[in-house]
Amino acid sequence: MWQEIFTAIDQAYEEMVEIRRYLHQYPEVSFKEEKTAKYIADTYEQLGIPYQAHVGGNGIIARLEGDKPGKTVALRADFDALPIQEENDVPYKSKNDGAMHACGHDGHTATLLSLAKVLVDYQHDLPGTIVFLHQHAEEYAPGGAKPIIETGALEDVDAVFGTHLWATTPLGTIETAKGPFMAGADRFEILIKGKGGHGAQPHLTKDALVIGSQLVTSLQQIVSRRLDPLETAVVTVAQFESGTAFNVIADTAKLTGTVRTFDADIQDTIIEEMEKIIKASCLPYDADYQFDYYKGYPPVINHADEADLILKHAHEADETLTARETAPSMAGEDFAYYLEEKPGAFYFTGAKIEGHAYPHHHPKFDIDERALPLAAKTLLQAYRSYQEKHAY
Repeated sequence: MWQEIFTAIDQAYEEMVEIRRYLHQYPEVSFKEEKTAKYIADTYEQLGIPYQAHVGGNGIIARLEGDKPGKTVALRADFDALPIQEENDVPYKSKNDGAMHACGHDGHTATLLSLAKVLVDYQHDLPGTIVFLHQHAEEYAPGGAKPIIETGALEDVDAVFGTHLWATTPLGTIETAKGPFMAGADRFEILIKGKGGHGAQPHLTKDALVIGSQLVTSLQQIVSRRLDPLETAVVTVAQFESGTAFNVIADTAKLTGTVRTFDADIQDTIIEEMEKIIKASCLPYDADYQFDYYKGYPPVINHADEADLILKHAHEADETLTARETAPSMAGEDFAYYLEEKPGAFYFTGAKIEGHAYPHHHPKFDIDERALPLAAKTLLQAYRSYQEKHAY
């Protein structure tokens, strides 16, 4: 039966691409995915698969109960886009100005919807229950995963699996890790409050731009000089806003950025060190500051047994696949919240376009669509492997 289903998934490739390209043309950013959510809900309505809409916001959860005994396994796909103007010259280019599927969530949705369309014909042969978990707002904290969990809609789920089409990993490669896989992702804002003045009279000012410039450099020393070299962390200042004219000394400077960690103690240390450095940088100039730190998604920590199922059995879904353990990524994902509640694992499905290796969140991001059925088959294999391991 399983090989028959895998073959059916391959045969659904053209429809999978059609769904992905349709969604790509009509992206909706986080928390505003109303039309996308309706498209997903309408699909399950047509398939006759029971579903819940507006779960934790715009989330959609559908359930396909097999006739054989087994566990309840959730398979997750996110469906929000990013506030990016697409620069690709393709027939399926975004038609919504300022919005783009620049992270592959259109592909995730097409993968899961197509898998549901195939499996509905095999319902009587399936063990347990498959939960098709369509999540909104992955891209922007507080995200969609946490509110979905808080509704209690996943309380009966035994395990959860998810994949991310990964544009920098070669097609045919599956990557995951047993344990830490993706970093916790936080955001910070620092506002330096100085005193502006004429560019010819710096001695009468408290130059916020100079203070901010020194701060950018000093913050880099947290990782290089305040943390154990064996620990992994990132402190990135990504925006610096200051000044209004070439001959006016700025009275304020705003720095925003991100911190990535895998350990809560390291996270706390970085916050403490940032506060010290900001205060010390402002003190010589008698300047004030405001420091706002927003804890975002926790790190994605895969459960070893579930990650092992992916590594050992991915090739059973498609003999062309190679599954390998990889070093953790410093990118963030709110799939982390599911793994705090339930056993499971998250993994990358290689979707690199040779000669077009633009990273995620880039205006020219795209994926090799041949990865779509591979993602669908490995999600199904994860469900299958879990059922077989925990068979009654």
